[in-house]
Amino acid sequence: MDFLHWDGWCSPEDVIEVTLDHGANVQLLDDGAFAAYRAGRSYQYRGGYYRRTPVRLRPPYPGHWHVVVDLGGYTGTVRAAVRLACGVV
Repeated sequence: MDFLHWDGWCSPEDVIEVTLDHGANVQLLDDGAFAAYRAGRSYQYRGGYYRRTPVRLRPPYPGHWHVVVDLGGYTGTVRAAVRLACGVV
């Protein structure tokens, strides 16, 4: 399983901004969902498939969050940049 990964502590006041060089899946996961993602089990996430960037996501509660960018099992490559804007309301 190939994916790009970023993690950090965020709260609902923060905005996680992801810029892609082309369409890809962008998912915001908590620790439990990230473990399930890596194990191939079902999980819940915020995000989806995006063709336009930047993608802006907000965590629903304070905690440790993971941003995963992948191509959904398709071949190819994607480049992504992740930026955290703290305290944005």
